[in-house]
Amino acid sequence: MHISIQVVLFVLAGVIVGVALGVFFRKRLLENRKQGAEEQGRKLIEQALSEVEQIKKEASLQIKDEALQTKQETEREIKLRKVDLVEEEKRFSQKLDQIERKIDILDKREIELLKKEKAFVKEEQAVASRQKEMDKLIEEQRFQLERISGISREDAKKMLVESIESEAKMEAAKALVRIENELKINADRKAKNILSLAIARYAGDYVAEKTVSIVALPSDEMKGRIIGREGRNIRAIEAATGIDIIVDDTPEAVVLSGFNPVRREIARQSLERLIADGRIHPARIEEIVEKTTKELEVTMREAGEQATFDVGAHGVNMELIKLLGRLKYRTSYGQNVLQHSLEVAFLAGVIAAELGIDVKQAKRAGLLHDIGKAVDHEVEGTHASIGRDLAKKYGELPIIVHAIEAHHEDVPATSVLDVVVQAADALSGARPGARKEMLESYVKRLEDLEEIANSFKGVEKSFAIQAGRELRIVVNSGDISDAESTLLGRDVANKIEQDLTYPGQIKVTVIRETRTVEYAK
Repeated sequence: MHISIQVVLFVLAGVIVGVALGVFFRKRLLENRKQGAEEQGRKLIEQALSEVEQIKKEASLQIKDEALQTKQETEREIKLRKVDLVEEEKRFSQKLDQIERKIDILDKREIELLKKEKAFVKEEQAVASRQKEMDKLIEEQRFQLERISGISREDAKKMLVESIESEAKMEAAKALVRIENELKINADRKAKNILSLAIARYAGDYVAEKTVSIVALPSDEMKGRIIGREGRNIRAIEAATGIDIIVDDTPEAVVLSGFNPVRREIARQSLERLIADGRIHPARIEEIVEKTTKELEVTMREAGEQATFDVGAHGVNMELIKLLGRLKYRTSYGQNVLQHSLEVAFLAGVIAAELGIDVKQAKRAGLLHDIGKAVDHEVEGTHASIGRDLAKKYGELPIIVHAIEAHHEDVPATSVLDVVVQAADALSGARPGARKEMLESYVKRLEDLEEIANSFKGVEKSFAIQAGRELRIVVNSGDISDAESTLLGRDVANKIEQDLTYPGQIKVTVIRETRTVEYAK
């Protein structure tokens, strides 16, 4: 009994000790977990701080790289601007040197003129003195002659006038016969000279406009890129196209100059593409020019094929079709040569139908009559003779070849077809509105006409009508009478002839009216 109590006590003590140990160890375990969690938290915080610091460093480095890149780009742009400024300064310096040289030349000429003026004054004084002496001697001799001959001065003068008048009539009659003969002999030559002068007067501005093209630029800064470093870009464009590029003070534009209209069109399209693309360097320039050339050749061939189809000219050699397409970019006195050729073909067909000759041949000859103009800037000779050679080379019938050669009467007409093509060509070129002057000069001429009329006293209004062929002037009836209106019209016409250059003639109409107004009450 005593032993069982001890056992129970030992068991109880063991249980108590076990519970105490369990509580102790549980407490220690919880404390260890808490310390581990705090340690892990500290580590996470330290890691987060380290990552934040790393991000800050990376961001700082990225900002520095971007700033450095921006700085480098800015420096490159500044260098390019400096190069442009240096070139501008060189050009300005050259112009300044030229002006200074011209000023020096003018100064020298002024000094020479002053010297010549002084010498002229001295000579004039000497001549005046000699003239007085001569007059005195003549008067003395005249007195001696009157005394010796017994004839007065007036009688001698009358006899001399009668003698001279008789001789003058004889000489005038002989001269009139001689002049008539010379006019008959030289009539053709003089007529050609007069016509050439008239053509030069009418077409003077045409050459300036039709040998240049204008390319618009987005800004004046693009001029520097077109020129390129040391001018390499502009040289590459000129070498690839054969067209001169003029970069001057014209705002936001460059000028393409050349007599070959196809090459000028290639240069214009290529330059516009380079400007739109933005990549302007020699390799890219050659690539764009080559691509544009191929595309334009296709366009010209299609235009030639369409022209032959419209006219109904079948079996035309492909080389002639290509040359017809080139005429799309050729003008003559402001008239598109391809459209002119189509007009001549249709007109020739109508005339041929009325005359009862072959309509197809007439249309074919009319379409090809100006084919020589496609290459007249490359081959010597008139466009009629060039067209004859081309048509003969590419297998056209002899009657077509001769019609092409004779359409400007370079050779005599030998068939009705020759005359038909001549007439159709004249009709197409002479119809109203076919051949136009430049728009700017046309508008300026109208303004100048009205300005001249308004400069006269008594003019209330003036109107340039009929495309500048007529000027109507309304005058104030109180200031200008009927007789004065006639004189005003003559004065205005004379003023126009003196101040303006124009084709044909201008009709001046002066309108004067008197109005009486009454009211019935």
